[in-house]
Amino acid sequence: CIPVLSTYPILKTLLRRVEKVDGGLDSQDVATSLGVDHQAIVGAVKSLLALGDVISADQRSSKHWELTGEGCEIAEQGSHEARVVSSIPEEGMPQSQLMKLAFGKVGFSKAMSNKWIRLDKGHEGGPRIFKTVEHLEDLVRDKLLLVQKGQASQLEEKEKNELKKRKLLSEVTVKSYWITKGSCFSTTITKQETELTPEMIASGSWKEKKFKPYNFEALGVAPDCGHLHPLMKVRTQFRQIFLEMGFTEMPTNNFIESSFWNFDSLFQPQQHPARDQHDTFFLSDPAQAHEFPQDYLERVRKVHSEGGFGSQGYKYDWKIEEAQKNILRTHTTAVSARMLYKLAQQEKFTPVKYFSIDRVFRNETLDATHLAEFHQIEGVVADYGLTLGDLMGILHQFFNKLGITKLRFKPAYNPYTEPSMEVFSYHEGLKKWVEVGNSGMFRPEMLLPMGLPEGVTVIAWGLSLERPTMIKYGINNIRELVGHKVNLQMVYDSPVCRLDS
Repeated sequence: CIPVLSTYPILKTLLRRVEKVDGGLDSQDVATSLGVDHQAIVGAVKSLLALGDVISADQRSSKHWELTGEGCEIAEQGSHEARVVSSIPEEGMPQSQLMKLAFGKVGFSKAMSNKWIRLDKGHEGGPRIFKTVEHLEDLVRDKLLLVQKGQASQLEEKEKNELKKRKLLSEVTVKSYWITKGSCFSTTITKQETELTPEMIASGSWKEKKFKPYNFEALGVAPDCGHLHPLMKVRTQFRQIFLEMGFTEMPTNNFIESSFWNFDSLFQPQQHPARDQHDTFFLSDPAQAHEFPQDYLERVRKVHSEGGFGSQGYKYDWKIEEAQKNILRTHTTAVSARMLYKLAQQEKFTPVKYFSIDRVFRNETLDATHLAEFHQIEGVVADYGLTLGDLMGILHQFFNKLGITKLRFKPAYNPYTEPSMEVFSYHEGLKKWVEVGNSGMFRPEMLLPMGLPEGVTVIAWGLSLERPTMIKYGINNIRELVGHKVNLQMVYDSPVCRLDS
């Protein structure tokens, strides 16, 4: 083990050595001659550099050969093949017995190629190995000893590469300093002051003091501050995209919603599976909502149970008790329904573009890709004469801004949109098409009871915030992104989100 001396004696020794030479000296040579660790000399060089122009030091890189752990063992005990020969007695040794030795397998093949041993496969006791030489020259060990003594230059490149191939030698890069005298060279070490104190100013002693130069390039200590969660970083990017496209953000601060606005107003029947307890969180207190626009409530009841507006409805007994049940909203489309109803109450219809990004809640089994709480991104456009082509066009524009250019659309079913489409994007990493969202045109059975004019159509689409965030930050388990198991260091380390638009 090379000793690491205390800093001050090394500083003094180093300065005396620099004083004695004219050109300069190498820090690696100094470490070798003093018998100390090279890092101790490097530390001394950096300490002297911090004192000003006492010395100057240029960093250099050089390559040299070193013995590996196995190489050191061979330099001490001999090569595997030599040890195999020395372990075989005059009467020979069973091959199976030799192979049990630590050096047996490697040594056997090398000794055979050197013709130091022979194998008698027909021996009556089984394959047996005999020596063919009495004395041998262990060249492998001799070469390694030369390298160990710092005389690797005596070996040819071919010999060194052969030893490297056997993993007995390794070529390492050593960084050292070429040390020369500085403009203010002195063998006396004077500590430079790093702080101007009130006492120095009052006594005037600062005039005789030497101060360490101020480093204006040094980085200050990073202040402790809050960090945005990756979800919030990606949310900011999505929000900016919607605003650039001229959308208005909807108020989404209503986590608790009545079943009427969450389901019934969207023409979703009361017997739909999504309204069961295994899919939805119901509130126990307050269990029911009581304030509804009564005329609108009646129109919704009628279109469900009797039909209307060109639809035959669902033909079932619609119950106000079901519509009154309070739940944690299962989608932000409930907010869209409220906003469209509000729009319908205006004296004159005006085209609108709405968006929302907020939390929704589903009573789902937790796994690597599902949580009971997640974020939904939703876009809604209402105007006269909108078609499926308009929906596809605006989806292409929206996803282009996310850096997603390859899109496919697949027909789907939603209770409140017709036609409906799933949106797929080609994932370059996975080399396949993956679903990135859902879309459709709101049904007349949903829009006309609100009071919107007959020619008005509404196109809408939605996607989760978690999936693009997991892809962007390389997170495979959603529970590492949201929830009580989140590693806060991940929040600190995650970079600012820049979508590849």
